[in-house]
Amino acid sequence: MEMVNPTDTAAWRKLMSMQADEGQTDTSSSIVCDDALDLTLDLQRSLISSKGWNALFDLAEETQVLGWRDRMMAGDAINMTENRAVGHMWLRGGERGEVLSELSKMQQFCDKIHQSDKYTDVVNIGIGGSDLGPRFVCDALRHLDRKLNVHFVSNVDAADIEETLQPLNPETTLFVIVSKTFTTQETMMNAALAKAWLGDLSVADHMIAVSTNAGGVQQFGIDPQNMFSFWDWVGGRFSVWSCVGISIALTYGYEVFQEFLDGTKKMDEHFMHTNIHQNMPVLLALAGVWQRNVKDRPAVAVLPYAQNLDLLPDYLQQLDMESNGKSVDRNGHKITDYQTGPIIFGQAGTNGQHSFYQWLHQGTQVIPCEFIRVEASAYDKKHHTVLNIHQESQAEALTIGQDDQSNPHRHYDGMRPSVAIVMNDLSPHAVGQLMALYEHKIFTQGILWNVNSFDQFGVELGKKLASQKAV
Repeated sequence: MEMVNPTDTAAWRKLMSMQADEGQTDTSSSIVCDDALDLTLDLQRSLISSKGWNALFDLAEETQVLGWRDRMMAGDAINMTENRAVGHMWLRGGERGEVLSELSKMQQFCDKIHQSDKYTDVVNIGIGGSDLGPRFVCDALRHLDRKLNVHFVSNVDAADIEETLQPLNPETTLFVIVSKTFTTQETMMNAALAKAWLGDLSVADHMIAVSTNAGGVQQFGIDPQNMFSFWDWVGGRFSVWSCVGISIALTYGYEVFQEFLDGTKKMDEHFMHTNIHQNMPVLLALAGVWQRNVKDRPAVAVLPYAQNLDLLPDYLQQLDMESNGKSVDRNGHKITDYQTGPIIFGQAGTNGQHSFYQWLHQGTQVIPCEFIRVEASAYDKKHHTVLNIHQESQAEALTIGQDDQSNPHRHYDGMRPSVAIVMNDLSPHAVGQLMALYEHKIFTQGILWNVNSFDQFGVELGKKLASQKAV
């Protein structure tokens, strides 16, 4: 299949002719739902006209989005710069023997830990995808009953691990060391400090590893039977679905982790089998391309109206900006005539309303917003009703503005676009679907921009220089 420069397509030229267009959303297809899913995509305030959507659909066709999707699922090496398949979706399908075997081992281990009553706390030591994925999920599900208390350490700043360990008891603490190579500097320094903190206690009894480096794990002192593997076709920021997610299962039980995988599989099936005009990841990706490229907007505000999702902007910063923050296309050419991945930032509502929302409403730049709302809450219902009223009101205000000719300081231009993702609840099913929605959105935008979303060479130079200078 051809790797298409979007600027070479007729659809791109048509889209660029619409830069002044700020039409009303086509309401005939503005709310997208699927009975198999626990969330809905609301595009009513995206401010993309029917003409705009038609051109965006043409762009998806000309860049062969669906064909590349099928190649990814077939196991082709679409990560061409590293000659690897991209198989994180295989982790939640249950079809591959090596995946089932490793997850079964993980389940047996978690069941043994929960039956022993030996441990009260689990500490996940990792960084990047070895931290943000399981940290976000554990945080999002914190309304559920816990079997163990969970803590996360990532920063090489010793304050992170020392403050985390200070209230814990070494005899009742289990460490999960997550590093694909078992050489990541920040992770291994923190693991060494944790090992020293254990004192005379057995490392084999208090540490497990998620890695591919069995020799390094054994040399560190961790029992190889307590090493859980994943594969080179699993990128770090897409790895929470593998045994990298063991902290989720240790915290809430393996059954919750399995529900998380099962729910996510529903979004995979939606992405694979739903018509492009009703395909949530594709629609979300196309709306983003409209804002980034047609309207030249540099950032996206991710605004979860659920305190349990307060880490979502952080999680998506890595997922999106590490994937599509690229200036070289898949053909090896420098990108000079269009923009790729936007800045991702945000904060949970309503806190953000008292911070940067002023800029969103009246700043000189128009920043598209992605609101996430949860319909049913495990917490106080009155508070939740007020929370959702705030979300709807903020989205409405961004769109309609306020015409106050008597006081220009109180004038709002309006016509500031947003989309809303409406989740039924914060069940493991729904949280997994939200994460997979964004994964597939990012993949789709990578194809539309002709960049490889699955490498991250840009971060390596700084790491290399740091390792050369480290004592």
